[in-house]
Amino acid sequence: MARRDVFVSYSQPDRDVALELVSWVEAHGIACWVAPRDVAPAADWAAEIIDAIAAARVMVLVFSTSANTSPQVRREVERAVHKGVSVLPVRIEDVLPSRSLEYFLSTQHWLDAFPPPREPHYARLCNHLDSIRLTDASAVPEAPRATQLGAEGASAAPRFENAQLRQFEMELARYVGPFAKHLVKRAASRAICVDELVLALGGEIAAAEDRRQFFTRVGKAELMDSRAP
Repeated sequence: MARRDVFVSYSQPDRDVALELVSWVEAHGIACWVAPRDVAPAADWAAEIIDAIAAARVMVLVFSTSANTSPQVRREVERAVHKGVSVLPVRIEDVLPSRSLEYFLSTQHWLDAFPPPREPHYARLCNHLDSIRLTDASAVPEAPRATQLGAEGASAAPRFENAQLRQFEMELARYVGPFAKHLVKRAASRAICVDELVLALGGEIAAAEDRRQFFTRVGKAELMDSRAP
């Protein structure tokens, strides 16, 4: 997936505002990723969203009453915070975050895009994104984790039992929602043993107590001590 500077998160009722915001930001020369425009045909929707969030420098959250109660928006924000992607809420209504979002957004910088007209607010957003890009310009992307395969290449990768993978997916979904299927598939393609696979999946869970519960539920409670909380 090509890197996009900005991932735009929004709830469906705010689609028109989100696309208008994207238009302004891209006219300013900043590449955006927004669904459904940038989801490849026949692609796994959750996988595309996870990869796009991980590839972004910043998430712009179109924040409204609708976004405040959207489980999908909450999951996207959780993934961004967990992956170290900055979240920039752009409020299009005078509303404060719900308790489920407050934990992730309470320390973030906010921009307001109300009252109308929104054009001056979009211009201010573009200027702010410019400053973020300049700040991050010298950052070196993290190198991908090297897979530990033998001379045989991909054929040497371990094969995990399907029932076991389904269990991991079901348990992980308690904490990350439908993204679990893609995360398990990706981790299974890289791990060299079950313990490494479970550790990788636990690393996708932001809260320490939730990670502890996950390790316990999959019968690997002892692995909690092998990673920082």
